[in-house]
Amino acid sequence: MLKLTLAVLAAACSASAFAGANCTAHPKNEWIPEAEAQAKIKAQGYTIKKFKVDGQCYEIYGTNKDGKKVEIYYDTKTLDVVKSEIEK
Repeated sequence: MLKLTLAVLAAACSASAFAGANCTAHPKNEWIPEAEAQAKIKAQGYTIKKFKVDGQCYEIYGTNKDGKKVEIYYDTKTLDVVKSEIEK
């Protein structure tokens, strides 16, 4: 029983380490439309290779104006950056 409990705890901890961003939940009718969000993100100098909805966030994979790979989570209503990872 102890081994099972430890295995479950280890799995839960490792899953939370790989979890995405925690975006605020907004009603879908308040979300910035995906096409508009992509246009605004591109206007900031990003190239979008993949755009998707991840829970309550917009998530992009692409490159910034310096050509570095990025993974960025945006709030769906405000397009505020919730979490970002930039290649070093």
